[in-house]
Amino acid sequence: MRELPIKYGCNPHQKPAKIYMKNGELPLSVLNGTPSYINFADALNSWQLVKELKEATGLPAATSFKHVSPAGAALGIPLDETLKKAYRIENDNLSPVATAYARARGADRVSSYGDFIAISDCVDVDTAKLLSKEVSDGIIAPAYDSEALQILKAKKKGGYVIMQMDPGYVPEEMESKDIYGITLEQLRNNAVISKDSFNQIVTENKNLPEDAIRDLLIANITLKYTQSNSICFAYNGQVIGCGAGQQSRIHCTRLAAGKADIWMLRQHPKVLSMRFKEGLKNAVIDNAIDLFLRDDITEVELKEWENLFEVVPEKLTLQEKQDWFKIFGGVALGSDAFIPFRDNIDRAAPRSVKYVAQPGGSVRDEDVIRACNEYGMTMCFTGLRLFHH
Repeated sequence: MRELPIKYGCNPHQKPAKIYMKNGELPLSVLNGTPSYINFADALNSWQLVKELKEATGLPAATSFKHVSPAGAALGIPLDETLKKAYRIENDNLSPVATAYARARGADRVSSYGDFIAISDCVDVDTAKLLSKEVSDGIIAPAYDSEALQILKAKKKGGYVIMQMDPGYVPEEMESKDIYGITLEQLRNNAVISKDSFNQIVTENKNLPEDAIRDLLIANITLKYTQSNSICFAYNGQVIGCGAGQQSRIHCTRLAAGKADIWMLRQHPKVLSMRFKEGLKNAVIDNAIDLFLRDDITEVELKEWENLFEVVPEKLTLQEKQDWFKIFGGVALGSDAFIPFRDNIDRAAPRSVKYVAQPGGSVRDEDVIRACNEYGMTMCFTGLRLFHH
C-alpha cells in the first residue's frame, strides 16, 4: 500500500489529509484503530528514536511521545524496588521490553497522559498488560505477540491505535516538507551517535564511566528527536527530564531540571507512603503527586487535592527536598546545541549532574568549561548540533 487517508490534519478543519509514499510501499501497517495525522507524526519520530537507541546500546528501548517530542525514553534495565513502587509495578519479573516501557512512561507521568508509544522490539504480554492500565493513544513496534495484540486491541473500547513498522525500512537520503506552499528540502539527519561521540573531553575531570556514556547516549539520541531548543537529563538508563521547544536554552534547562526534580521526589519515602482513597485512576494519582510536590498550589487546588487521600500527607520542606536530591549521583545532561552561558551549568549542578555533552562552539565555551570545573563535572564536546524542527 502506498497511501492511507487520514480523517483530518492537525485540526478538524484541515481536510483532506493523507499519508503516502512518493516511491515504493508504506513501511508500516495499521493493525487496529484509526490513526490521526498527529498519531502518524508521533509514531514516525518515536520509532526512529527507539531504533537508534537499540542500535547504539544493544538493549530494548521504549519512548513515550506527546506532540512530536518525547516525554520519556528508556532502556530495558531492571528496576530496583523503589522505582517499582514509584511506577506502581506489581510484577517482580518484568521482561526487558516491559521494563523499558515502564521506565519511559515513568519519566514524566503527567506529560505522558494520552501518549504515543514506540517499542524497539516485539511487544510481549508483560508490556501489553502494563500499557492496558494507562491512558494512551497508540503504539508502534516491529512485532506483537498474539496475546499481547489482543490485550491492546481491547483498549479504548477497541479503538486503540496499533501500528506495525518494518524494522528493515531505510528512508531516502533527502527529505522535504512544505511550509506555506513552499517546499524545503534537506539531507535527512543521519548522524550516528555512538560511544565515540564523547571522546573529546574538555574539562579537568576526565572520568567518564560506562554508565555515564550509556546515559549520554540516551540523552543525545532523545534530543535528536525533540523539538528544539532542548535539554535532556538522563540517569540510570532512562530520561528523567526533558525540556523541549523553548526559545531560550536556560528555560530548557530549568524545565528539564524541574521535571527531573519531580522524578526524583516521586521516590521519596513520604510520596511512596501516601494512602489514596480507593478507586482512583492512575492519572488522578499522578496529578495528585504532582500537586503535592509543587510549591505554588492554590487554595482551590489544595481543597480538591486533600479530598483524594485517606490521610492527608504533610508537604515536603525545602530542606527535605534538597537533602533528597543529593542521593542521586551522576546525572547526565545533553544539549542539542552549544551551551551559551554558565547559568545552565549552575542550574544543573544542584540536581547531581556530573556528565555533560554538548556540541561546543560558543564564544563563551571557556566560561562554561570553567563552571564545569568548579563543580567537578566531566564535559564532552561532540561537535554535533541536533536541532529538530
